[in-house]
Amino acid sequence: MNNARIVIRLQDVMRIYKVGSERINALDGVSIEVRQNEYVAVMGQSGSGKSTLMNLIGCLDRATSGTYELDGLDTTRMSNAALAAARNEKIGFVFQSFELLPRLSAVRNVELPLIYARNASFLRRQKATKALERVGLGERMTHRPNQLSGGEKQRVALARALINNPSILLADEPTGNLDSRTSREILELFSELHSQGQTIIMVTHESDVACHAQRVVRMLDGRILSDLPIERDEACRFRHGGQRL
Repeated sequence: MNNARIVIRLQDVMRIYKVGSERINALDGVSIEVRQNEYVAVMGQSGSGKSTLMNLIGCLDRATSGTYELDGLDTTRMSNAALAAARNEKIGFVFQSFELLPRLSAVRNVELPLIYARNASFLRRQKATKALERVGLGERMTHRPNQLSGGEKQRVALARALINNPSILLADEPTGNLDSRTSREILELFSELHSQGQTIIMVTHESDVACHAQRVVRMLDGRILSDLPIERDEACRFRHGGQRL
């Protein structure tokens, strides 16, 4: 039994959007818990609710009803400022499109969250250097994004996400813009981070990517269709002759 503390707890969460006179239930009564050092893939096609769920977990949006606790904090009762502070402290984001500033070097891109937090410049550089070394880019710190491959750009984005030692790493389609070989390298890096104790929630529509996680949550029409360890998830069990990717 996993006795690690719960870092994500959603209970009966609804997220309703109004489009003219129409009400769209993007999330329809979702309940889920994620414990420290779990590696969870949230899987589903477009319109399944996975992106809405990620936005809520990442404190980029609020539930219409229900409750969301982030690392013991009841976000339902937080002001916008308190929610933003919790997001910056506890969550690191990795996006499909990397979201790097083109005029800045790799190390300066990684430093950005610390600049916003008004950390001293020497401390920023020290932390950013360590984060880049952690993802295997210690030799590319002065390169700008246009001098980096897709996989290197994603490593820079990953270093930036990790620089504040977040409780949770949220990855939105992290291999979506990468070729198959580079995708495997990034997924291997995620597995390494997980083995070091990092909690990871990865959103994807690709089953072969989801099967690299420890647990797969499959969504359909705003609801959780299944929530299983990969050993019990049928698509992961039988992919490539029953061998895990």
